[in-house]
Amino acid sequence: MEKKTKYLYGAAVQGIQGFIFQTNKLREIVGASELVEEICTDMFVDLFPKVGVKYEDENCILHAAGNIKYIFDNEDECNKIVRVFPKMVAEFAPGITASQAVVKMEREFSEFKDAVGELEKRLRVQRNKPMRSATLGLMGIQRSRQTGLPVIPKPNDEGKNDLIDAGTWAKLYEIDKKENKVRKKTTLSLCKKAFCKTDEEKRQLKHDRVAYDIEKITQNNDWIAIIHADGNGLGQIVQAIGTDADKFKEFSENLDKATQMAAVKAYDSLKERIKENQFIPIRPIVLGGDDLTVICRADLALDYVTEFIKQFEEKTKFVVEYKDKLGFNHLTACAGIAYIKSSFPFYYGYALAEALCSKAKEDAKKDLEDGELAQSCLMFHKVQDSFTEDWDAIVKRELTPQEKISFEFGPYYVKEKRDETKWLVSDLTEKAKLLECKEGNAVKSHLRNWMSLLHDNPDMAVQKLERLKSMLPNNEIGNKLLKMVKDVTDNQCKRGDDKIVYPVYDILTIHTINTQKTKEE
Repeated sequence: MEKKTKYLYGAAVQGIQGFIFQTNKLREIVGASELVEEICTDMFVDLFPKVGVKYEDENCILHAAGNIKYIFDNEDECNKIVRVFPKMVAEFAPGITASQAVVKMEREFSEFKDAVGELEKRLRVQRNKPMRSATLGLMGIQRSRQTGLPVIPKPNDEGKNDLIDAGTWAKLYEIDKKENKVRKKTTLSLCKKAFCKTDEEKRQLKHDRVAYDIEKITQNNDWIAIIHADGNGLGQIVQAIGTDADKFKEFSENLDKATQMAAVKAYDSLKERIKENQFIPIRPIVLGGDDLTVICRADLALDYVTEFIKQFEEKTKFVVEYKDKLGFNHLTACAGIAYIKSSFPFYYGYALAEALCSKAKEDAKKDLEDGELAQSCLMFHKVQDSFTEDWDAIVKRELTPQEKISFEFGPYYVKEKRDETKWLVSDLTEKAKLLECKEGNAVKSHLRNWMSLLHDNPDMAVQKLERLKSMLPNNEIGNKLLKMVKDVTDNQCKRGDDKIVYPVYDILTIHTINTQKTKEE
């Protein structure tokens, strides 16, 4: 009997970051992230009966983090989905577009591995083809003051017209089908995935614990953090099991669960620092595949993402069954943290977090042997300006006091250092904690002055440092502080082209983020 030809369908959602971080309102950001989550899950599945096609769960290889892969048994069913899916996405989340591609699984693409490779190539081609925007309007029509897009005549939950665009309306409101009226969108699906281990915990999670305004996340100061974490080793995994559709599907599902459980464990590790009956100061934005993006209170960010990475390594030990092909028995992850004021544009904050994550990955993958897995590490930066540039420009302007001196000390490794010039996250936090005592307060001021003098008067900087060392008391805490000062200023750590790097800037950043108090709770 002749083998039936199958069709590998793929879709990739585009413009996710721009759509999610279009405004600085947390409720809109959360609503947008929930829409993106729904596009690849419920909306895609619900589309099948609408076009007269039966959905088969075993045929769905992947549907998470803005990506879909599905095997159709015949061309006609595939065509029905291809015709309507982009239009459904554009109507469901105006501002988002979907690229599609299909590979007929025959001849050179009869094997799943070859078909997936060809599918990715075709998707890249489709992504580069401009699509007509569904949010364009004529010049003479009224536009939203927040986004500049045409307003729509749709009521809010009070029956009034907010004069907002279609994308913002979709983020904020939904139609209550039972009562046939507009209501505020209050879905908690991402929060349940990020905070709850059991079904009972999911039922108990109520809206009064979840923040919809950024002011509910901040505490002692106005600093918040945008975290972006991304897994390492997926390329090797796909090469190892890409020939088997069933194994690829199983791996995708297990990876999704592992990422969610790592996020839950990271949240659990901070529960003692989150007061009961108060808003949870963490808001997941993306949680799926090997990706995590959250907005959280600044003083929680470093501990949260460090624990997430540790748990991600632990929870991905299911890849041990592929160890013979891979050479490693778990995955690792890198992360970037952008510390920003709550009024700072979130879009630029996210772009910085993503750039820091990429920089951490770059360092972790440097000089690796073939098949060797990059170690987990992270980078962070506190935005001091009213605008951001690309990371290299920030390093040149803020973190380079002289040609051969730099304050760009990261990345910080989570479990194992790459070499002796690198620090663990624990090394950083231990030294930052030393500054919290009374004597540490004076040390902090002197170190700040020392950094400023490195820009303008290096000789004076040396004198300032000697003065600091001589004034420390000869007791237990004084000796600890003296050792710390010597460690972070005397040990001339050289990297790259013999550039001396100091960790002082990062130590003071973490200390300030954790202790600065500019407002009452």
